[in-house]
Amino acid sequence: MNHKKSALLSVLLTIAVTLSSFSFVFAMDEGMYTPDRIASLGSMLKKRGLKISPEQIYNPNGGGLSEAVIQLSVGCTAEFVSPDGLILTNHHCGFDAVSSASTPEKDLIELGFKADNRAGEIPAKDYTLNITQRVEDVTAKIRQGTENLSGDALAAALKKNTDDLTASEQAKAPAGSTIRIAMLNSGYFHYLYQTQQIKDIRVVYAPPRNIGVFGGDPDNFEWTRHTGDFTYLRAYTAPDGSSAAYSPSNVPMKVKKFLNVNIGGLKDDDFVFVLGYPGSTTRYREASSIEFARDANYPFLWQWLQARSDALKLIGQSDEKKRLEFQSDIASFDNARKLYYGRSIQLRRAEVVQKRQAEEAQFTKWIAADPARQQKYGNVLPEIASMTAESNKYAKRDVIVRRMPDPQMAIFSQVYAAVNASKPLADSDRPAKLAEIQKALEGREPAYEREMFKFFLKAFSELPEGQKFDWYEQFFKGKGNRRSAEAAFASQVAEGSYWNADTLIGLYGPQTMDYRPERDDVKALAVALKKERDAANARAAAFASKIDHLRLLYQQGMAEMKGVIPYPDANLTLRFSYGNVKGYSPREAEYRTPFTTLKGMIEKDTGINPFDVPQKIKDLNAAKDFGRYGSGDTVVVNFLSTLDIIGGNSGSPILNGNGEQVGICFDGNFEGVGNDFYYNPNSDRTISVDIRYVLWVTEKFAGAKWIVDEMKLVGGGKSKAASN
Repeated sequence: MNHKKSALLSVLLTIAVTLSSFSFVFAMDEGMYTPDRIASLGSMLKKRGLKISPEQIYNPNGGGLSEAVIQLSVGCTAEFVSPDGLILTNHHCGFDAVSSASTPEKDLIELGFKADNRAGEIPAKDYTLNITQRVEDVTAKIRQGTENLSGDALAAALKKNTDDLTASEQAKAPAGSTIRIAMLNSGYFHYLYQTQQIKDIRVVYAPPRNIGVFGGDPDNFEWTRHTGDFTYLRAYTAPDGSSAAYSPSNVPMKVKKFLNVNIGGLKDDDFVFVLGYPGSTTRYREASSIEFARDANYPFLWQWLQARSDALKLIGQSDEKKRLEFQSDIASFDNARKLYYGRSIQLRRAEVVQKRQAEEAQFTKWIAADPARQQKYGNVLPEIASMTAESNKYAKRDVIVRRMPDPQMAIFSQVYAAVNASKPLADSDRPAKLAEIQKALEGREPAYEREMFKFFLKAFSELPEGQKFDWYEQFFKGKGNRRSAEAAFASQVAEGSYWNADTLIGLYGPQTMDYRPERDDVKALAVALKKERDAANARAAAFASKIDHLRLLYQQGMAEMKGVIPYPDANLTLRFSYGNVKGYSPREAEYRTPFTTLKGMIEKDTGINPFDVPQKIKDLNAAKDFGRYGSGDTVVVNFLSTLDIIGGNSGSPILNGNGEQVGICFDGNFEGVGNDFYYNPNSDRTISVDIRYVLWVTEKFAGAKWIVDEMKLVGGGKSKAASN
């Protein structure tokens, strides 16, 4: 989400949040449930406000609303909203498609894109979508016959069972469907997914930047929010209905299920639910894992992403073509940077590590109280602690060396590969290698490589005692001002005259023995970096070889202690979450209400990006020309809910108790970005664009009523209804 905790209000809720990660916490709206779990929630969901049956949401025999909710290849969710393959998703989910169709003369991100009819719809380059046809918990089938196995024998048996079941189910699957079985929660669950891919996706309408990205990075993960984060796409198939790559002869897809759209509006505390494809959560991790993320991984990630974004922005300042080329990457880097920055802060503020440590202390006492528990679980926490101490002893250095060279550091990537090649290059292989190097250097950005080199060198300089990078310390010792020396070295590598395809191929030999600093200093760095990376990877591999078994026992023991069945962690597969429209208190003496409107959007107007409201929006507002989408004397733009979501849910439909779409999920609030590890009912909020704003912009601002007329609108105003 443009992907991605205040103090708790009472001691009772503090305890509840601490324990919630291992339980069904119906009152707190926690959980990204697999579709097969929805039926078990039925009576509670009815009390909360669900008017339809769970089978109408997901039916393993087909026909549920879940069939209208799809996954885009860019890692987002989307939904069918007409029988002819019309799709709604987020603006930032369609960003790459619109950006790739832009030119320096016509920036479609800035201007927006509108097809006047289906013939005017343009290909969404490299986009595909997946439709989930079936989800099944196959844990028992995968574990069958493994009860008395352990170690390599257990792994081999589980793999065989998985492969055999996949093959047998694939043989029975309809043409064009794919079967995949995934292991979740270190083996606690195994799920089967049957999906269908559609290959021809086209752009129908995307609003201009000052609607679709209104508020930009300053408003990202923030509330209040006034962003029209939506885009229309359409799925096409071959005339016979089969999936086919783009062709002018393809036709709009005839979908099995699409969502009705409700324009009646929401109010505070209304029940809502979401279907989508949340990316990844780790709600059941041990305290040391959370500590690593908080203290080492997240702080480095946000700084690395900031450096990457800054470097691309620097290049784009003087080159409009490159600015357009890089704008999608910059948006992605900026979004992820703010997410990881927020996570590092929220994990600390909410004391998540300390709370998990308190759980583990309780777990230790529970184990000690029973000999059978001691035999089964007694070594779990001590072994995890021992393995973690070894794996994370150089954690802050390891997170750096694993990411250097950066993917776009072309010269140093080639130096690194050459000096660490496993064997000498034969003369017969040199032409092919030279061609490979030349291709890798095509379009390289020396300024980017220089800036990233400076970033990595500075990161090495700031490592704590005991984790220093020896090459860096020796090379820059006595060189005076470290920043100046680092900048000079970075410039020499990235912008100096020495490195080119010929000198890079020369690293594969033969080579003169005389010392050349512009060559040999860089080689020495590459060799030293490889040594540290190999050591880091060896520690990680040793940890990974044993941790799944221990984490499985950890989860089983925690669940047994609490008498609960945990819900599976998110893994980019179809999930269901429920909640209510609700505001929150981010800090003392402050409360954020759950709706924003055009009034607030215009209050933010400065006329300058990213707070430049389009003039036509202001004119429509002044004229009170809201049509059937108004709410009093304004239009609702965004709203909050307690839905439990994470990156990957971007573009998910927000549905009311009748299963009708009332909004599109596009973000979470800053106070809730730690939700990969935990859910806080007091502060975690999903930010969605109200469907009435989507339709108002489409019809009144864009003049694209033909798109609205294709949908089935209910709950207010007359509409042209399609049959669902």
